[in-house]
Amino acid sequence: MSAVSFGRVDADLNVYVMDNGIERRVGQVPGASEDDALAFYVRKFDDLAANVRLLEQRVAAKADPASLLKTVEKLNADLVEPNAVGDLAALRSRIAAIEPKLAEIREAKKEANKEASAAALAERETIVIKAETLSSDTSKIIWKNASAEMTALFEHWQALQKNGARAPKAEADALWKRFSSARTKFDSAKRAFFAAQDSVTKAAKSKKLELVASAEALVAAGSDSTIEYRKLVDAWKAAGRTSGKGDDALWERFKTAGDAIFANRSAKTEEISASQSEALAAKLALLDEAKKIDADKDLNEAKRVLLDIQKRWEKAGRVAREALRETDDKLKAIERKVREAEQEHWRKSDPATKARTNDVVNKIEESIAKLQTELSAATASKDAKKIADAKSAIEAREAWLKVVIASSN
Repeated sequence: MSAVSFGRVDADLNVYVMDNGIERRVGQVPGASEDDALAFYVRKFDDLAANVRLLEQRVAAKADPASLLKTVEKLNADLVEPNAVGDLAALRSRIAAIEPKLAEIREAKKEANKEASAAALAERETIVIKAETLSSDTSKIIWKNASAEMTALFEHWQALQKNGARAPKAEADALWKRFSSARTKFDSAKRAFFAAQDSVTKAAKSKKLELVASAEALVAAGSDSTIEYRKLVDAWKAAGRTSGKGDDALWERFKTAGDAIFANRSAKTEEISASQSEALAAKLALLDEAKKIDADKDLNEAKRVLLDIQKRWEKAGRVAREALRETDDKLKAIERKVREAEQEHWRKSDPATKARTNDVVNKIEESIAKLQTELSAATASKDAKKIADAKSAIEAREAWLKVVIASSN
């Protein structure tokens, strides 16, 4: 039945609608034809029908129940006695049929919100557990990586707060308290670690300044006691590194003093005459002993034997200048081997070196993992060029990784 069949127009262009068996005047359109006057109010009915149809579509799509409820309330108000011509009772019936569906949508939305809330709490708890794990044992932690991870966890939390589902306030506040506590504990441990590192660095610098002063004092006194200087060298190695270029500058001063001490000893060697032959024979014998030193096999034993030889070397006296190369240089070569072995041992055991190596290894392994993902994608797409490029890049990084690992062993 058309909307026109529900209305009529009288001679004065008054328009009426039949609404639930009762005729009701809806308005007047002066100066218009009867058809135009009726069509004007039919169009108003069509607008109402379009709004009802749109509401039905939104209900079918399960739109936000609060918004749907507002629309239902408005349409019910609009359909009380609307100035429109059409089957108004049918529109009211269609809206009445929507209300039970609206209750279902509202209940489904409520359940969905519960599930989303539970998921939001679970995701926050996962963040908290990771943060508490990071802050629980900081004795062997790599602070650069751990700090980046803690920052990522905080940013994830903020993103959930801003864009994620709402979580119950009491539970969310409790989780935030745990997360905040873990971050505070982590930051405190981090500050303590770097404060301790700074203290160690300052102590090393202070110690090395003392050693430089001691070495330079030996030079000023004209001392030719290489044994005292070698003790200073041992103390230097035990002092640890300072930061920046200052360590190199201190070493240069220390080495210059050592060179001067050895130069003084060489100059005084020229004054020896009577015992030169005996000293040469003794030192050649000591060199034979020193050649048997194997610092790679037993560094501590090598140092002990070398120190004993050095002491006897000093007691043997001076040799002729032309024999210095045959004696002193050969002993220095043996000393250098022991020293290099000790430096190599110290280098491999240095925590800073290990940390740098571990950082490089981690970055290479991350790069390999990324390339392997790209290789899998290229294989799936059967892109021959990308497959070849990925394999080549992986091989290059794996070779690099082997070099880095080998250099740390």
